[in-house]
Amino acid sequence: MAERGERKSQEEDLPPDIKDWSKHQVREWTLKLDDVDDSVAEILLQQDVNGPSLLLLDTDDFKKIGVTFGPAKLIIHGRDEVVKLKKELVGSKHLPRGPCKPYPFCKYNDTYRYMESDILDITESGASDLIEPCHEYKAFNNTTDESTMTRLTEEVIRFAAACMNSRTNGTIHFGIGDEPHGQVLGVVVQDREAYAKKIYSAIDYFEHKHAARSCIKPPRFVGVLNRNDTLSDKCVIEVDIVPDSTMCEENIYHTNMYTKKANKKAKGKETKQFFVRDGGSSRNLLAPTTFAKPLVEYNQFVAGDAQRAQLRKQAEEKHLNVIKSSTQGSRLSQMITGGSFSLDKSHFERYVIVTNKSHPIHLDSFGFLVELNPIAVLDFDPESAKNGLQCHFEQQSPVNCHLPAQYKITEGVEDIAKKLKLTRTTSWVFCNGGIENEAPSDIDEWLMDKGSSIRDVVSFLCRKDVLPNKRFLVIFLLWSTVSEVMDPLVETFSTFYQELRGPEQILCICDNNKAFTSWTNLVDARCRINIAHRCIYELSFTEVNGTILSLLSKKRRSSHFLPCGGGSNVLLEKKVERSLNTLKVLCVNQCEGGNQDQIVIEENFYRGGQVSWWNFYFSEQPGSSPFIKRDKFDFIINTVIPDLGSLGKACVLFNLMHLPGCGGTTLAMHTLWALRDKFRCAVLRDINADLAEVANQVIKLLMYGYEEQLPHVPVLLMIDDLPDKDEVFDLQRTIDEECTKKNIQSKSAQVILLNCMRSESSEKTEQTEETVFIGNTLSEMEQKQFEEKLVEIEKTHKNADTFYGFMIMKKNFKPEYVEGVARNTLKSFNIDLKHAQLLAALVLLNVYCKGASLSVSLCEEFLDLQPKPVCGTIKVEERFGKFSTLIATCSVEGKVVFKAVKMIHSSIAIHCLQELTTTHNVSKADITDLLLITDKFYESTQGKDQLLQDVHYILVKRQYSEDECQFSPLIQHIASETPGLEEIVLQNASKRFEKDAVVFQLLARYYYLKKKDFSEAEHWALKARALSKDSSYFADTSAQVVKHELKNAIANDKEEPVSPEKLDMFLKMAQSAIDAFQETQSLAKKESSQRVRPFNTAGCLGEIQVGVLVIEVLARTPVFSSENVRHDIMSEVLSGDMKLQVVETNDKRRNKHTRYYKILKQFEDVLCNLRCRMKMNFDFLDNFYVNLGSRSGMKDSREEIMQNQLFRCFMEYAKLFCKTDSAALLRNKTMNHMLELHEARQFLEMKKADTYFGILNCLSNRTSPEIMNKIARLSAFVCAPGHKPTVKERINFIYVNVVLSCIKLASKHIEPYPKLIHLLYQVLREQIPLNENLPLHFIAVVLLWPQQHTDGLPSDCLRIHISQMRTSYDMVMKEVYNGKRPIVHFILGKKQGYERLVHLGEIKRCIMTGQEDFTLMWENGKIWKEKKVGERLFRVTGRVMNKFILADTCVQGLKLEITPMFQSQLSGHAQESKVSFFIGFSIKGPVALDIQ
Repeated sequence: MAERGERKSQEEDLPPDIKDWSKHQVREWTLKLDDVDDSVAEILLQQDVNGPSLLLLDTDDFKKIGVTFGPAKLIIHGRDEVVKLKKELVGSKHLPRGPCKPYPFCKYNDTYRYMESDILDITESGASDLIEPCHEYKAFNNTTDESTMTRLTEEVIRFAAACMNSRTNGTIHFGIGDEPHGQVLGVVVQDREAYAKKIYSAIDYFEHKHAARSCIKPPRFVGVLNRNDTLSDKCVIEVDIVPDSTMCEENIYHTNMYTKKANKKAKGKETKQFFVRDGGSSRNLLAPTTFAKPLVEYNQFVAGDAQRAQLRKQAEEKHLNVIKSSTQGSRLSQMITGGSFSLDKSHFERYVIVTNKSHPIHLDSFGFLVELNPIAVLDFDPESAKNGLQCHFEQQSPVNCHLPAQYKITEGVEDIAKKLKLTRTTSWVFCNGGIENEAPSDIDEWLMDKGSSIRDVVSFLCRKDVLPNKRFLVIFLLWSTVSEVMDPLVETFSTFYQELRGPEQILCICDNNKAFTSWTNLVDARCRINIAHRCIYELSFTEVNGTILSLLSKKRRSSHFLPCGGGSNVLLEKKVERSLNTLKVLCVNQCEGGNQDQIVIEENFYRGGQVSWWNFYFSEQPGSSPFIKRDKFDFIINTVIPDLGSLGKACVLFNLMHLPGCGGTTLAMHTLWALRDKFRCAVLRDINADLAEVANQVIKLLMYGYEEQLPHVPVLLMIDDLPDKDEVFDLQRTIDEECTKKNIQSKSAQVILLNCMRSESSEKTEQTEETVFIGNTLSEMEQKQFEEKLVEIEKTHKNADTFYGFMIMKKNFKPEYVEGVARNTLKSFNIDLKHAQLLAALVLLNVYCKGASLSVSLCEEFLDLQPKPVCGTIKVEERFGKFSTLIATCSVEGKVVFKAVKMIHSSIAIHCLQELTTTHNVSKADITDLLLITDKFYESTQGKDQLLQDVHYILVKRQYSEDECQFSPLIQHIASETPGLEEIVLQNASKRFEKDAVVFQLLARYYYLKKKDFSEAEHWALKARALSKDSSYFADTSAQVVKHELKNAIANDKEEPVSPEKLDMFLKMAQSAIDAFQETQSLAKKESSQRVRPFNTAGCLGEIQVGVLVIEVLARTPVFSSENVRHDIMSEVLSGDMKLQVVETNDKRRNKHTRYYKILKQFEDVLCNLRCRMKMNFDFLDNFYVNLGSRSGMKDSREEIMQNQLFRCFMEYAKLFCKTDSAALLRNKTMNHMLELHEARQFLEMKKADTYFGILNCLSNRTSPEIMNKIARLSAFVCAPGHKPTVKERINFIYVNVVLSCIKLASKHIEPYPKLIHLLYQVLREQIPLNENLPLHFIAVVLLWPQQHTDGLPSDCLRIHISQMRTSYDMVMKEVYNGKRPIVHFILGKKQGYERLVHLGEIKRCIMTGQEDFTLMWENGKIWKEKKVGERLFRVTGRVMNKFILADTCVQGLKLEITPMFQSQLSGHAQESKVSFFIGFSIKGPVALDIQ
């Protein structure tokens, strides 16, 4: 027995520490060394060399005991390698870790992997119930490469034979250590196929080879993960043994092995062996023994073989009778939908996924994940992006990859969500590195390294202002078994559990009972909670995938298609569709196969909710009446769209203007629905989206499926409720630029923008092809359709009497009907009730901020509702009680996407507000104050930022009108309805918006405009500036405070003449205001130069206005009395032409006026520069307004208010500086001629004809022919040779003639054209002041453009003029042209001489349309299709050269470089291809229009 035990010990793995080796183990180890003879092993045994002594031996010691030098060196090297391996084993990465389960028995496609240094929780064992496998571990780390496979084969033979004879299932593991017992070490396998072949060869050692082939399963190579969850190059080799009763029957299995010879290359003696399982090892019952009766045990074992065979058969039958019976498929369907059993109608609006390392086999079963379209995936697999779940998910759906640090709250929560695009595209959070050089962490280090940042992610996602409370589900997908308490998923679960206050919003999915047991035990240990009821574990991931996909409607499962023209379609891939996240794409087969509730959808629409594609779809189904077709529908479909499609510009647009609640949006969507098979239709999802991103996605939609071909089907993009038309033009320009980048040819329109915009005025009713207007009056045909539809509605809907949205239109918008609805519904209104307060807030917001809403989450919080994460929870609109008929639910695309409630109709909101005020004594101030002081509105709920934005809007946003531009309509109405309360409202606003410079600015304006409390105004102005020091707008507010204080002080001073003390005070204030306005100008130029915002003109106008006030004050001083001579003296002083000392010397009353002169001299610098500064600012602004228009290339009509103020100031300026009251006194033969010249120049200045831009402005300000004639006459007089005119005056004279020719060609004051050209040549030959370069080069290019039958300028000169004009433009206008475009003043015509220049006014007269439509026609390029326009203009040819066109001229060899007005019109034109176009002249250079 002792020898048997010794042999058993020798067969086992050696301890990793040499100190623990016996002398027999040293011998066994030496026998296994290559190139060391077996005799050396016997010498060591004879010398009693054990492990401790082996560590002390050197070559001399070996020589003394008879071991030669060569074998001694090999033994020492082998010993050192074992010592080195031991050190690695005790290193930190190999310390024993937590327990783990073995790989599932007899499985090959399971996703299980081992983790390095984990401990298998099953010990080496013998037979138990014969079905449960026994296990044997082999470290496999002390074997050299050459002998590895041989030893592995021997071990497999022993183990297989033992299991087959014992009739027990079993698994032998290679790469599992013995010390610590069961530790995962892994082995490196270079050639798996070679190992498999070698193991297969083990069958040859069995007598019953057929049975062995069946029972010994192919080897399994189980991957070993590093501690940081990345894949190592190691694996555990496992061989399963299954002695099936039908195969083994009652056989016994001997093996034939070869004993080792001294010469290792010679074949040993074959011996028969019989192995059985004996505890945790395999024992050979035929091994030599000293036992007296050696074969007794063998014979006894063989005799019991029949019984063992029977026991095996019974065990197999019992195992087969365990039938899987589960209801987990149904439970999964219930839990993942919140009880609706349909993903289309799921209670959960969003899904968050938490996942660990997946296995390649899983990648066939994650389709459900794509369909869930999770808002976020928290991925703990550091190799996910390389070859894991994220890599494969991204192939089917777009993702944004993030690191956890990006979720740390460093700014506004919704601002972070917007940057992350959190509710628009799946956010993939790499929670254990794997991207951006972020290194993964080991399990035991993860909590310290990354735990905090993951808590930030979880906390962020669980905030009520990010995701809807109780309406999102967190799904833990446990692809790999979680077996350690320190696993990051356990910590993440704990964090979610705490943030969500329970497990009701958590679902855990794994695919086997072991993983489930391990997970629930770990969670129980960590959180003290049993989560078995929130787990799915009896379904494979294939079954999970199928179950979840089956919850989708046919529509969700079906493919979507886009039109390609000619009736053909292209499949729209889900990834592409989701990547177009700024657009809602309308597909050809939209809604088909859906299972939406028709009654619910129609009721929501008829009550006043927004129309959806489903409404159009249902109306086309059999048995339904058609959708109501508005009168303008056919005009848009048959006239407007085809005309726009024929234009040669890449992106064109038309406006659909509508009064609120009159069906404009519905008509626009109806248009898209009708054209969805002819256009690629989409709706702009978020009006605040980045325009460049929108343009990129629009072009992506346009080009989808065409690759390098030209698109056949244009995009029809609906824009709903962009607040500013300029933003629409910006989008059009950005799409144009994107077409240019992509080189998309625009011989016809590629993108049509349908701009659906609210109009506050019902005056415009004229229909044009550029603008369609929908008012609040139905035609007879429309009324008839509404009556027919009502009959159908009453048949199918029981509550049709509450369909107010429909009935308001059906009643033709009669105010009496709306008033009745408001009065009857609000009968029981009580402002003390919470739902009444919510309604009042919603009403006020809707009246003053069209389309405003309150998020469902906010309403639930305010009403103290406690929603549950299951279907059937009470709907928030129901808690409004009787008022619920006045509201509807909607989806809001803000910084985050959320569900909200809104008023059903704008007119309902207006009449409800009237009813609250008149009947229930609830004022607008009360409701506004409620909105401002109620903290609960602004707690962490979805839509909080949107509410703040809307409240801010109703307080701050002014209307652009002369009479009502001081404050927002709400503030003005509060001031008129409840005088004085507006101040309290504004003070409360400053507390709610405690760091908002605009609100502080509003308070400053209120105090200086309304209250005349200038110290308080200054306080708020300084607070605003402190928050935004570099803003010209807040600097202007500070200046305005001083200006208005000065204005108020002057108005209140009734003393005549003004006292010296008041004069001193007034001039000090004036100087302070001028300094402040000059600072504003400096900041405005800086902002514009840095492209922060368009140039702010307020500083220039403000300084001018202060100048006017100074003139008013000085006129009241005795020094500058109203006497004519004194008036001229003031003019001279303020012009800097006369010193105050001279005035004082000549003043007969100087002694009486001494104090005045003393004060005036203190401000002499300001006074002497006053005219110069005023004139400089007038010219600066005139140049700005005349030469630069809006981004559409036309003048900006919203600047009219400021221009009117400027005009009034100029009239005051002209009264003083543009006339000479003392002329009659000074007339004599000597002075007469000089005065006449002086008066001529004054008149020109008074008519702003002393600058080229002032003269050009005569074309657009409707200057009469009589005035223009006088200007021409006096300009000629000034430019007479004897008067020594300046270069500027001579250039102006040229402009006067050109402008007069446009106004009255027959005027006798127009110089003959050749004479004017001669004068131009003269000027060009002279020295030109730098500031006159731009006007001179502009008029030179305009007049000297080559024409037939005239002598042109040498070609090089004209090129130089164009080049210098562009250079001068950049130099002169660089501080102000941001956000502007140079205006085209003239277009080249067909005639000769003066008539060759066609100005815009003449083009407008050809069109006979309003400014808005003219602007739109200009932007679309439609203006050039007008016959009268085409007949008047000259079409030039040229060739494309890079981004320019080289225009042909009538001068041989002369080609001039022209810039296209719209670069997109060059797209698709090859280099040097021939094009034709019209030429427009702007001060930036000639531009090409209507390129064909």
